[in-house]
Amino acid sequence: MTTSEHPHGHDHGESSELSETELRVRALQTILIDKGYTDAAALDAIVEAYEQKIGPHIGARVVARAWTDPAFRQALLADATAAVSPFGQGGRVGENLVAVENTPERHNMVVCTLCSCYPWDVLGLPPVWYKSFAYRSRTVKEPRSVLREFGVTLPERTEIRVWDSTAEVRYLVLPMRPAGTDGWSEEKLATLVTRDSMVGTGLPRSPEPRS
Repeated sequence: MTTSEHPHGHDHGESSELSETELRVRALQTILIDKGYTDAAALDAIVEAYEQKIGPHIGARVVARAWTDPAFRQALLADATAAVSPFGQGGRVGENLVAVENTPERHNMVVCTLCSCYPWDVLGLPPVWYKSFAYRSRTVKEPRSVLREFGVTLPERTEIRVWDSTAEVRYLVLPMRPAGTDGWSEEKLATLVTRDSMVGTGLPRSPEPRS
């Protein structure tokens, strides 16, 4: 299991720089438009929404705010739905959301064992591995091994708690703030927050070392 894209053992032809997945998406888009099920403007609006208004950048802003504002952090942990709502752009976000906080003693991971429930409105489109049977089945049985495959090795004393996302409740992991970021602005801190760190399969980026 890996967070990277599938290996390319073949090429897509010298005339195209699109991946196999991108070519399939283009073909499906053409079919939907040709058959009148949708139109190009509607598809463009959906793409724009997920690129500009919906996505992990919303979650990153939420985490950065929690790192810099103790009152907001408490509000987020008490009622994530209410705390995240103002971060939406023209739509409701954070519905049925619960925030769980990582500490030196506890690391949280999120999975959906039945299907692929995921906080799309806060984290954007779910990664392919999140929907895979391997991740959904193994995370609840051997979370520490799964984390190692994602490059995260935790001390044995650290408890790993797995949260099962459902249609009624979605989860956002509040990762620990990286050391060496004292005095950083909220905007700068948000650049360290990764999607995987908000799912629990990764950690925030480390700050660039000073030259």
